[in-house]
Amino acid sequence: MPSDIKRYPMVPIRDVVIFPFTKVAFKIGRPSSVRALEEAMTGERDIFLATQHDATVDEPKSDEIYTVGTLGRILQAQRQENGQIKVVVEGRERGSCVRVEKDADGMFFAYVRKVTSVDESGYRTDGLLQRLHGLVEQFLRVSPDAYTDALHASLRGISAAQIADSMSSHLRIGVEEKQDLLETFSVAERLQKLAEILEHEIEKRQLDRTIHSRTKKQMDKHQREYYLNEQIKAIHKELGRKDEKAELEELKKKIEEAGMTAEARDKAMQEFARLEAMPPMSAESTVSRTYLDWLINVPWTQRSEEIEDLNKAEATLNSDHYGLEKIKERILEFLAVRQLVKNPKGTILCFVGAPGVGKTSLGKSIANATGRKFMRLALGGVHDEAEIRGHRRTYIGALPGQIVQLMKRAGTINPVILLDEVDKLGRDFRGDPSAALLEVLDPEQNHTFRDHYLDVDYDLSNVFFIATANVLHTIPPALQDRLEILHLSGYTEREKLEIAKRHLIPKQCEQSGLELGMVQFTDDGVLETIRHYTREAGVRNLEREIGSCFRKVARRYVVTEDRADFKVVVDAEKVRELLGTIRFRKQDIARKSEVGLVNGLAWTEVGGDVLQVEATLVAGKGDITLTGKLGEVMQESAKAALTCVRSRADQLNIDQRLFKENDLHIHVPEGAIPKDGPSAGITIATAMVSALTQTPAKHSVAMTGEITLRGKVLPIGGVKEKLLAAHRFGLKEIILSKDNEKDIADIPEEVRDDLAIRFVDSIDEVLSFSLETNTVSDGLSHTPLLEFESPASDLPLGTEQH
Repeated sequence: MPSDIKRYPMVPIRDVVIFPFTKVAFKIGRPSSVRALEEAMTGERDIFLATQHDATVDEPKSDEIYTVGTLGRILQAQRQENGQIKVVVEGRERGSCVRVEKDADGMFFAYVRKVTSVDESGYRTDGLLQRLHGLVEQFLRVSPDAYTDALHASLRGISAAQIADSMSSHLRIGVEEKQDLLETFSVAERLQKLAEILEHEIEKRQLDRTIHSRTKKQMDKHQREYYLNEQIKAIHKELGRKDEKAELEELKKKIEEAGMTAEARDKAMQEFARLEAMPPMSAESTVSRTYLDWLINVPWTQRSEEIEDLNKAEATLNSDHYGLEKIKERILEFLAVRQLVKNPKGTILCFVGAPGVGKTSLGKSIANATGRKFMRLALGGVHDEAEIRGHRRTYIGALPGQIVQLMKRAGTINPVILLDEVDKLGRDFRGDPSAALLEVLDPEQNHTFRDHYLDVDYDLSNVFFIATANVLHTIPPALQDRLEILHLSGYTEREKLEIAKRHLIPKQCEQSGLELGMVQFTDDGVLETIRHYTREAGVRNLEREIGSCFRKVARRYVVTEDRADFKVVVDAEKVRELLGTIRFRKQDIARKSEVGLVNGLAWTEVGGDVLQVEATLVAGKGDITLTGKLGEVMQESAKAALTCVRSRADQLNIDQRLFKENDLHIHVPEGAIPKDGPSAGITIATAMVSALTQTPAKHSVAMTGEITLRGKVLPIGGVKEKLLAAHRFGLKEIILSKDNEKDIADIPEEVRDDLAIRFVDSIDEVLSFSLETNTVSDGLSHTPLLEFESPASDLPLGTEQH
């Protein structure tokens, strides 16, 4: 490298050109520029300052920065509260950048050749300086408000070069003109250009005074507002800028090209006519212009190009989610119909399931698979109807509703809009948002959706709406009627294992800063985490526990000296070492059969669960006590169960005196958690019979079903969630109502193969299957065990057949 070229830290600056012989204060906020400043401060405080071509570019490339800049010395650097650094720099001399380098952190280094200043003193330079003095005096006379002190100080320089650079820095001219002066190395030429600039500025000031004088003659003192408008027009005309009329013409052109419906176009032109008649500076004109901007910017005809290749769409869904076959099949059906029907009605799907089963992420996958824009609207806690339909324009600060705002952000008429947590909408004195959603989600009405702010019909029929909810009972029936309900019940162990291997482990490994080869999760390690550290329908806690393992491994990696051969195999033993004491035991529901202790299946907002119902007899007067924070429905089920048992006392060999001389106490543990619903009827009845007959109930049996006074077992809902919970807890035998047999088709095959499911009609059959001995009733009939014709797999869990 030549000896006259030296390497300096470089800071690109915007809207400022720094000259030699001047001190300038400016702020630095970009990380790369801050690092360059710190690099300069550690050395001799020299730094190369060059202006970027476009001030709006946040991270300019080397070819977007002028090559000629100024070598400066940092005099002061002070960090501000907002994170920026205020710098005072003194320009020393010009420099020409030969080459620019950029390190890994984005910091610029410039190889700079200094431009030596030549002493050009002589008659020509002296004459130009004298002319410059005269032009400055003339400029200050026509511009009494000008920066007098700065220009006078510039003329007191000790050399012609210093005078030229100081005046170039202080003149209020454009960045391009200042850069041109910086790149003019000859002092005489620089003085000549400064003289031309001052002459031009003097002409502009004189012209401004002429315009001002001419306008003033046309107006009188009672027409001040008109006078100001005319003055602005005159100035714009001389500068070649658009006036108010030109802006209105451009606005009218946008209205005509927006592709609005006939109704919307008529409304827009009507508002445009009002806008033309208003004074430009009035508050009403701002309201009208904002309204027209919304009408123009909401998409009317723009649409995303949809993916028509079903195989590609299916591959996208499979890569994002494992399992959920029915959901994927429904989406592919939708895409197939889109290809066959020109204008199909909008589809409104509603994913219902426990937290963590992938409802929201599935919406994103649908957008990717269909090639549409994805927009999400969180409805949890929304109480105001105006959030959906917008405010009327008569209110101050009125805006369209969230639906129209999402359409504007999407920029297309066919996005995928996810209405998240639709079951958590509220209602109060401001209206009912769920009622406002009826028009949005009804395929028969949403092609004429009317937002209060726009006040014109807007077509939402091309939008693919997807709603998500944890429960259905809080969604109003009228709104449910508009939705196509798809249940995401939860995942089996095998599905969780595959999801962890395909998605969770790579994601958490990347977030922990490790490479995938450093940490190897075995199938046993993942299953250990699933069985003993999580108990959920989804995979959200599983992802947290896997992330915890990775973070602990990352800590060990950081303190390890020999990182080249670092590798950790996370098996079941390693998981216990990383995560600590086991939190859940798969067989901890019931390890042995006990009197009065029966396993029941329940459905909650976070998936299925197994509850134990306890019953015991104590000396008393025949009262029944219910504890465990039971709801009204569950309390009534307990009373119905007691009446049913008492009506069968002789058949069950129960002495009637037991009911009169003893109190019966029914308790469901976890008393702080509210419980309600009729599906615990047969569970409570079985616990009562077990306590009254002192017969142990089988610890491996769980049951769910509603009971009548005549002992008939009625069907219940949430069968899939309940059976998945029973499978998670290691139960082997399930008792269901005969009418629930149709629901078994939705149960994953591996769960069905692992459970013995018995279907019953009456409480007599329930007791025959659930109690340890036949002493209760020898005549009770047995329903044969349900058998499935599914091929048994010899493959171990977590392996794939090739």
